Amino acid sequence: YAKLYAAEAESLEGFGEVPEIIPIFLIHRPANNVPYATVEEELVGEFVKYSVRDGKEVNFLRRDSEAGQKCCTFQHWVYEKTSGNLLVTDLQGVGMKLTDVGIATLAKGYKGFKGNCSFSFIEQFRALHQCNEYCEMLGLKSLRATHQKQRKATTTKSKTLPNSSVVKKMVPKKAREPRDFISSEH
Repeated sequence: YAKLYAAEAESLEGFGEVPEIIPIFLIHRPANNVPYATVEEELVGEFVKYSVRDGKEVNFLRRDSEAGQKCCTFQHWVYEKTSGNLLVTDLQGVGMKLTDVGIATLAKGYKGFKGNCSFSFIEQFRALHQCNEYCEMLGLKSLRATHQKQRKATTTKSKTLPNSSVVKKMVPKKAREPRDFISSEH
């Protein structure tokens, strides 16, 4: 996804440099007590967490810096391309070079991604994300309207469900005595 995002964003006039997820390599060291280790390119400069692991947008460097805004846009782009099934989170690094990202998926094993973050991060992202100029440049749809529609539908369903005729039809006649009903308020 990072390479596809880069190709799409780099083709846009004025987008500029694109965040890059640097590879991590697994090495085997049979003579050591810990036979396996990971290594990656050395990142020189100020290390910044552009998004925290739980998807909350609380870091001003994330919101106010170019790198932070482009990381937000990358998250939004992946979210949209996967129809809300996958979110890249825990974006951190130096400048546009990112390392050790997290993945949240709605379904276990979505397209081979197992995810190492809770799927609730996707809901948090959808509720908290604020589009920026880079989201607009890529033509990404605002998540505000989508989130509000989903919340409204969920609220409406939960309000009408206890009184719906569908629920009454599913209850056998013998169970219709008042003592057999459990109030939805308890």
